[in-house]
Amino acid sequence: MVGESGTRANDSRVVRVGIIGAGIMGHAHAGVVNDYHRSRVVAVASGSLASAEALATTCPGARSYADYEQLLADPAVDLVCIAVPDHRHADVVGVAAQAGKHIIVEKPFTTDVAGADRALRAVRQAGVKAMTLFNHRWVPAYAQAQERIAAGEIGAPVLGYARKNDWIYVPTEMLDWAASTTAAWFLSSHDLDLLCWWFDDEAVEVYATAVTRVLRARGIDTPDAIQAQVRFRGGAVATVEACWIYPNTFPTMTDSFMEVIGTDGVIHLDRKREQIEIATHQAFSYPRNLLMANLHGRQYGAVRNAICHVIDCVLDDQEPLVTLESSRHVTAILAAIHESLASGQPARVAPAREEA
Repeated sequence: MVGESGTRANDSRVVRVGIIGAGIMGHAHAGVVNDYHRSRVVAVASGSLASAEALATTCPGARSYADYEQLLADPAVDLVCIAVPDHRHADVVGVAAQAGKHIIVEKPFTTDVAGADRALRAVRQAGVKAMTLFNHRWVPAYAQAQERIAAGEIGAPVLGYARKNDWIYVPTEMLDWAASTTAAWFLSSHDLDLLCWWFDDEAVEVYATAVTRVLRARGIDTPDAIQAQVRFRGGAVATVEACWIYPNTFPTMTDSFMEVIGTDGVIHLDRKREQIEIATHQAFSYPRNLLMANLHGRQYGAVRNAICHVIDCVLDDQEPLVTLESSRHVTAILAAIHESLASGQPARVAPAREEA
């Protein structure tokens, strides 16, 4: 049966999705949703109506809005993909939950603990499905690492290291809101989610330092690089590094490496090459394919798998792999990192709130 909004047959088993944000990740979400047989995009919202309309043209029958609250008032929307700048996540998640929409929100969950607690409370009160898109959990090597660690193959984790460094293109050209975030919020959020998952533990204290020189000279007031040492309740320690002033000539946009040392072994995860190297007379490169890869005309990779997972959870009434409580903890670690940067002293990680 086809309804007034042009829905496909057996519409009760199709999640109708609204995309909030028409940037890079908004387009990525829309591409996945439209390609997956259990979902379709029915609406797009962006602060720029022209941008919303441009993305909506790639989604047959989708409506466009210049205000995300108008999209949330649309009864045809079951689930929203929130792909707006980091510092806006908390407010949009809260309003979406109050509107009764299921939620996928880009990482980080929020950029402050109070906002995370507020958004988490709204989601739990509404009883909707919600997940932060920590898509790295769907990278096969990272998922395999978790399984091996959980099985005890390297003993108890005692030390971790995570490096995620980007081209300077990212804060100077790709993001027009780089001054509203930091490399740690933008990059280390993924790594901290993985470390907490692998260690099966909570962080309690951090000490962080930063370097601010290159980007500030270009008029972008955000650190060039941040390093933090994170201590976990069980005694393990991890060093987390995020930098986004690599030269654009580096063979891959992101230099990503992670290590876990256990009492009986070690795991190394180097994502730099992603199984392919290409050299031409113009450049040498490591094309990325694990997160978003175009294969035979369709998008594949960890981003697709994570989005489809949430859609399946909505239809099959399952809980998402990445809980909002764990995402709130990542936010608390990152907030402590920035508190330590401001004070020059170690900072405690805010514990989970005890709800009445």
